Amino acid sequence: MSLVIEAESPPLRMGEGCTIHVGGSRVTLDTVVIAYQQGDSPEAIADSYPSVPLADIFAVITYYLRHRDEVEAYLAEGELIADRVRKECEARFPSAGLKEKLLARRAAKSDS
Repeated sequence: MSLVIEAESPPLRMGEGCTIHVGGSRVTLDTVVIAYQQGDSPEAIADSYPSVPLADIFAVITYYLRHRDEVEAYLAEGELIADRVRKECEARFPSAGLKEKLLARRAAKSDS
């Protein structure tokens, strides 16, 4: 019996908005890598995201470890985009006084 060794592509695909997903799932590369960076084992990550097979989790972690600089740059870019969007939302919809308005609305409803 002979073992055939083949190169396999990582189970990653570009989703909407340039977000990278794992296999056919909606789980993102960010999710797996950040969980791994926080000390979660591949098994724990697979338990948290049952739509992703354990082998795919290992493959994604392997890809991350072999392409750390590129993945770190991708994660940093995502953080910059998220920060920009958050600031735009905060500018459009300021939260100053929001708690007081909601509490006043609740009080008015309970008085009715």
